[in-house]
Amino acid sequence: MSKKFKYAATLSLAATFITTLLSTGGSQAAAQSMNAPVAIAATFISQPVVQPLADVQQDAVADRSEANASSLAELVAETDIPAALSKELECLAGAVFFEAKGESLAGQLAVGRVIVARSNSGRFPASYCGVVYQPSQFSFVRGRSMPAINRDSRAWQTAVRIARIADEGQWKSPVEGAMFFHATYVSPRWGKTRMAKVDGHVFYR
Repeated sequence: MSKKFKYAATLSLAATFITTLLSTGGSQAAAQSMNAPVAIAATFISQPVVQPLADVQQDAVADRSEANASSLAELVAETDIPAALSKELECLAGAVFFEAKGESLAGQLAVGRVIVARSNSGRFPASYCGVVYQPSQFSFVRGRSMPAINRDSRAWQTAVRIARIADEGQWKSPVEGAMFFHATYVSPRWGKTRMAKVDGHVFYR
């Protein structure tokens, strides 16, 4: 037998022995790991879940707090004037301004709530601007436009606040549910149910 052959045979025998040894040890390790009990440590974390209120919910909360004012005057004082008015709020505030700017807050709110009631009734246009600009309804309207308004005046700022309160239904008017009104210096024959006189207007259902 040549030296090369003896060397190869010896190397092959050693490799076989090592493979067998490792296989037996590996099998035993695998069997032990399969049969051995496994301890699992579980950690529970208890924390309160805090969800921020959505914007709509926060607005609703703010509205409820405003509606808790002890008087209409207090509510008007607490009501913010938006940086920019929507077209609809502009129409509502304009009607309050021109129809009742010289009247009490209750009288201004009564006018505003009539416009809101009309827009929700299904009998009149479904928007504030539609109600205000409906032909032959408001004497201050000229060709589907209003006269110029001094927007820095206290009267306009009050009208805007009243319009917001009327729009959001934060305070009931003294003639809540009224759909019509006229100035006290005229006496139209309407045949409608009279509710009450508030300042310079008479209101009807």
